[in-house]
Amino acid sequence: MTNIGWADLDQSLKKFKNKKIEQNDIEKLARYDYLIRYFADFSYFVPKHKVNPDFIRALILAESGANPRAVSNRKAIGLGQILYPTGKTAARELSKSRTHFRYVSKTTLKNLKKRDLFDPAVNILLTCYLIAKYNYKFDGRLDLVVSAWNAGENTESLNRGKHAPFRETEDLIGKINNFFIYLIRHRSFP
Repeated sequence: MTNIGWADLDQSLKKFKNKKIEQNDIEKLARYDYLIRYFADFSYFVPKHKVNPDFIRALILAESGANPRAVSNRKAIGLGQILYPTGKTAARELSKSRTHFRYVSKTTLKNLKKRDLFDPAVNILLTCYLIAKYNYKFDGRLDLVVSAWNAGENTESLNRGKHAPFRETEDLIGKINNFFIYLIRHRSFP
């Protein structure tokens, strides 16, 4: 990953501006929509503040193309492309909450194994939780939320209110932003 600036983020936004989501991708994603709707409906950090399901859909399409068996070259796993250490920490936090989730047991969360990240229910729950956490931490700024997702929530630039200055992160911001707008405009999942 190379360091780049704001002009390059603008370039990444433009790069993906007219990229359409194929019907085949919508159909693949639709298999998991009941899980996205269910887990996006929780207020994880602030009462009545929920994660937008279209944002989760956009992230999943951008990260894995809705492939629950996806593994990145950096060992990120599943639909949301979660690194095991990040997933394990999030799962432990959720296991201590008073909330009980359909589809995912407290035992699974407490004792999360790497292979559990291939389970669409586990992966989507952790994706929704982490995005809610980053939304809360970074005031819902898409560039910072995606930066935390892709480069880590403790990336130095985030402390200064700036996105992670990496080409991969900036491209992901552009892609998710475009997919998010596309899904909202086309009401692909009414």
